[in-house]
Amino acid sequence: MLNFLYNTAVGRIMLKPLVSKGFSDCVGRFMDSKASKILIDSFVKKNDIDLEEFYSDEFNSFNDCFSRKIREDKRPIDMDKDSFISPCDGLLSAYTINKDMVIPVKQSRYNMSHLLLNPKLAGEFEGGVCLVFRLCVNHYHRYCYLDSGRKGSNYHINGIYHTVRPVALERYPVFAENTREYTVMETDNFDKVVQIEVGAMMVGRIENHHQDYVFSKGEEKGMFKYGGSTVMILIKKGVVDFDRLIFRATQSGEELPVKMGQKIGTRSEAKDV
Repeated sequence: MLNFLYNTAVGRIMLKPLVSKGFSDCVGRFMDSKASKILIDSFVKKNDIDLEEFYSDEFNSFNDCFSRKIREDKRPIDMDKDSFISPCDGLLSAYTINKDMVIPVKQSRYNMSHLLLNPKLAGEFEGGVCLVFRLCVNHYHRYCYLDSGRKGSNYHINGIYHTVRPVALERYPVFAENTREYTVMETDNFDKVVQIEVGAMMVGRIENHHQDYVFSKGEEKGMFKYGGSTVMILIKKGVVDFDRLIFRATQSGEELPVKMGQKIGTRSEAKDV
């Protein structure tokens, strides 16, 4: 179906209303309603979700189920101050940021200044690393702070709601067109970090809990409602060392599965200690 929508003339005509905010909002209202509970059993079975891993198996709506809260022992947080953790469950890709290109995804390139609509901020991360975590519907859709520190306001950028599946990435600059929200975080151990949440088709709501705020590592930052979605992290040059396996996998077109709280990098200074 996605191939038809994105790769045929008729499909692209049909796609236009489907990626609008109005359509996404309508779907969101239904997913918040009690009527949507009828979808829960098939969703749980199809995606092989073990509800015993979560605090509740009784839900008032489909979105209650989709954004369910996992038991803390199922997502332990690596609290070592030198450990750079994944802020969410997902499929991880990693890219080196440079002046002319940022994120090559399926033969497309996404300019960081367009992504943030802030060329000055984007320039601070030249030579650094961009991590992309693609969440599928079966993933845990809450995300946490990757370190302790202080954040400013959330910057919301309106867009249209494309899916974040690879077929959409091939045709559209998805991350630059989708509705997204980013936060600049002054972390205690990893300098300035930007976290971007990207909404996908039928994910009309990105729900971040805090504006100006002092946060702790592993504390819940927010959640997505129904659908696939993406979290992106921008890190300055020379701040974190990542296993080169991550970059080699990305260059080969592979995404690595990770879980929230899992160590994926080490503070660069720590190697000299």
